[in-house]
Amino acid sequence: MLKPEQTLAIFMEENLGESEGKMGYGVMRYSPNEVTCVIDSRHAGKQVNDVVDMPRNCPVVANVEEARKLGADVLVLGIAPTGGRLPDSWLAELEKSLTLGMSLANGLHDDLNARFGHLLTGEDQWIWDMRHPGETPPITSADAARLDNKRVLLIGTDMAIGKMTAGLEVYRWVREHGQQSTAFLATGQTGITITGRGIPLDGIKIDHAVNAVSTLVTSAAEDDIVFIEGQGSLLHARSSATLSLMRGSCPTHFILCHRAGMKNLDQMPEIKVPDLKEFIKLNEDLASACGTFPRPKTIGIALKTAHLSDEEAKAAIVDLENETGLPVTDVVRYGAEKLGKLLTTE
Repeated sequence: MLKPEQTLAIFMEENLGESEGKMGYGVMRYSPNEVTCVIDSRHAGKQVNDVVDMPRNCPVVANVEEARKLGADVLVLGIAPTGGRLPDSWLAELEKSLTLGMSLANGLHDDLNARFGHLLTGEDQWIWDMRHPGETPPITSADAARLDNKRVLLIGTDMAIGKMTAGLEVYRWVREHGQQSTAFLATGQTGITITGRGIPLDGIKIDHAVNAVSTLVTSAAEDDIVFIEGQGSLLHARSSATLSLMRGSCPTHFILCHRAGMKNLDQMPEIKVPDLKEFIKLNEDLASACGTFPRPKTIGIALKTAHLSDEEAKAAIVDLENETGLPVTDVVRYGAEKLGKLLTTE
């Protein structure tokens, strides 16, 4: 639904600078659309980079009326909270945006077409409930395993560990260095908003999830390298997404995403992060299922180091390379070349 020429306002009320704002951060960092402003009344009058470091800057305004005056066509809901529910305190502003003629991109679980659809005034105005799949995917049987391309699945030691970011950064590096026959396949709301295609995996019934992934991956059969956005983690007690992604994509390669110094899961601190070499082996073993499916190769680790100084980050990378025997880099801080080269030269 989102057209390249449409301008965005990102609604992040009380969440700019907070961890739940990752939807908005992803759109600011990677969307090809112009971002006119971010809405957060706490920081109104500032620039985004006064609050959080982003590669492009824009003003922070107090409400949707100010965003509309700046020329915003589409209001993007910029949070990804646990459970994916819409804060009640946002409803009045969302209704106001629609009465002002804006369209609405909703990555939360709430059905906003059902709530606000009567406010739409024409074909050019829309509500995109991207977590509501439009149709049931067809039944498939490991169709992706018969493809002859490289299928790179992003896996992680935790939720919200940078799987989408790492995938987009390596994808972009590969394309910029001559490999045009490649695709990034989004499986979550932020990736879908950025790329305009994909599947809302956590909005699909578990019985159909593998089929949805397989259909998405086989649609990119003509591409030589396909990056599949990862979701969840095998370590996380609330997540079942990784297995559906493994079975549906039949990956040939993994990139592991991890945060430097992380010893326990963020939201479940009672769960310890195991030895990474053992965790990598677990993912490869599960994906191959004793040889039933292709065995993927973990080519490297995308390490988050934003909380470290430059000296500390470089030391953490060297330590993890010595520990695992794999190439390690922070793809945002130091670029994706170390991982991208492995896919374009093998």
